[in-house]
Amino acid sequence: MLELTTDAIVRRIEAGKAFHASATDAGFEIRIAEWQPVVGTAIHDGHRLRPGLQAKCRLDELDRWQEEDPCTAAMVEALPITLVGLDSRYEYDLNRPPAEAIYSTAWGRKVWRSPLTRQEKALSLEKHGRYYRVLDALLTELTRRFEGAVVYDMHSFNRLRWDREVPTFNLGWDLVDAERYGTVCSSLVDALARVEWPAEIPPTAASNDVFKGHGYQCRWVCQQHPKVVDLALEVAKVYCNEEDGTLYPAVIESLCSGLKEAFSQHASAFADRFTSVPEGPTARLLPKGLVPQLKQVDRAIHQEVRGFELLEFVNPINLAAARNAFFRSGFKEDPRFLYRPLPFDAKAMRRNLLRIRTEDIPDPDLRALYDAAVTGYADKLGLLEDLGTPRFLFGSQRYFGAPTEKDLRNAHYLLQLPPVEKEPMASLSDARAADAFRLALKEYGFNGRVVVSPRMVADAMVLGQQKKVIVKKGARFDPKSIQRLVHHEVGVHMVTSANAALQPLKLPTFGTPVNTMTQEGLAVLSEYLSGTISLGRLRELGLRVLACDRMVRGASFADTFGMLVDEHGMDIEAAFQMCARAYRGGGFTKDHLYLRGFRKVLRMWRRGEDLSPLLIGKCSLEWQEWLQEMIERELLIAPLHRPKAFEQPRLDRNNPVYDYIVKGIR
Repeated sequence: MLELTTDAIVRRIEAGKAFHASATDAGFEIRIAEWQPVVGTAIHDGHRLRPGLQAKCRLDELDRWQEEDPCTAAMVEALPITLVGLDSRYEYDLNRPPAEAIYSTAWGRKVWRSPLTRQEKALSLEKHGRYYRVLDALLTELTRRFEGAVVYDMHSFNRLRWDREVPTFNLGWDLVDAERYGTVCSSLVDALARVEWPAEIPPTAASNDVFKGHGYQCRWVCQQHPKVVDLALEVAKVYCNEEDGTLYPAVIESLCSGLKEAFSQHASAFADRFTSVPEGPTARLLPKGLVPQLKQVDRAIHQEVRGFELLEFVNPINLAAARNAFFRSGFKEDPRFLYRPLPFDAKAMRRNLLRIRTEDIPDPDLRALYDAAVTGYADKLGLLEDLGTPRFLFGSQRYFGAPTEKDLRNAHYLLQLPPVEKEPMASLSDARAADAFRLALKEYGFNGRVVVSPRMVADAMVLGQQKKVIVKKGARFDPKSIQRLVHHEVGVHMVTSANAALQPLKLPTFGTPVNTMTQEGLAVLSEYLSGTISLGRLRELGLRVLACDRMVRGASFADTFGMLVDEHGMDIEAAFQMCARAYRGGGFTKDHLYLRGFRKVLRMWRRGEDLSPLLIGKCSLEWQEWLQEMIERELLIAPLHRPKAFEQPRLDRNNPVYDYIVKGIR
């Protein structure tokens, strides 16, 4: 952030520059991330008093805080332009005219131990005047550019002082031209009533109730800039303890996120009607481009986790020997898996991740997204610290979850279906599968490698950051299963990795948290749309759910193996592979998510929903809306590569009964 005089700030505004600065000769901070007809002000957020006045003030820190509007700067920080007061309203009140801006008494209490001198008052009033000089320059430029603008004039109030029920949000617009702007004012009240937060008091919203919007900034804007609408918004201090100053961070974050959504929707509708801004997505008025704080956090996370692939370390290195020992024991003695040593310090990496200052990101939703990414990787690193121990299972359940009753019902539904068609013989070698993958990479235009490895549990796997497909040595395939794997591994996993590599941010490369369900669901959807699905494959997804469930409930490897073979007629090689997938690491619950993910993304595809935000990298459904917003704000780019099965579905290649079967997955 720059430190500039008021004159320098005005010159930058008149030159149309984007910048972030605090005034060296006044008490405010201005940030113009992007020129849009949307401004957020928080003129009572400040708490500082200059030293000479602190000694004279009769009120302590808490006394002053109770009449200020703490955290209101955070409530508007996602907007493209913000103007925030840094000085306490007890020094000078920006929401009062100059003649009334300096208190002698306030809310029934004397403010000063001794009267302020003429010079002390003059210095405070100069700051007051400089704020309005900058606001005037800003609104003049916005009117010139856009023919109008909206100002969200953010305040808070002490709810407990009222002897009646009061709304949690109050929009004061008594001075606004009701005939011209009444509809958009009412629409903001409606949007505010939908804001959610984890607080005891439910959100309610009203117009001109506890306050009517008669503050000086509202009056001044109405008089000086008739094409600009200043909406005085008061929020009850439900986000803190009004009496002792304790803040409630979770409520603040939810409130900031909800206000951002309400403001962006309202500003978009306002801009469509009252400015020259072209119509477009709701998020178009939020800042575009990579703000420095976002880029720094994104780069810092990627720097820590680049090249990190959880599956690379969870796969046993003695799989073949463990399989042979288990078979020699007559399927009685659980195999003992061994793992490669970690080539990094997982504890140190986790500590470094948790030190990254995600709180510096000036957008509550993006802040939450990157917070979750850091937490997700910290959990995955915790898994590696516990690799091969009983603690691994608890960490796996925390990160990936465990099968639910709905998952189990869907699994049993698939397993009760009669045979649809004869499963073909798996007679093709790992070399044939590797050739098919190489051809697919060439057809997609991807520069990747295909290797055959004995250290594999799955038949095939993509390591996206390494641009590598790994085929299990000794695995056998039929022609349909090879094509199914191609559509799964290359058609989705390599496609999303390639899209991630093109992004201006690294987030899609290291991924949103717990993206397994979504990404594997997309991959199975690709199998289905390509016409390569089979009842055997669907049953396999169901059996994975049962295997994970048995493992979570404490069954041994041998017990789960016996269940798969004896109760469900599974081939012993396939049963061993499925159990190895579930029991590797110490209990890996990832596999139950394939069926759930398929169910969710298939429903989206049937409804015609846009899956693009989920294809830009390792992305999850939970964050889809915010990823779409990031695309609209040009922080991310829409996917260049798309699965061929999505572009040209070949459902006609499937047995017609499969459409009926998948509709039964609830």
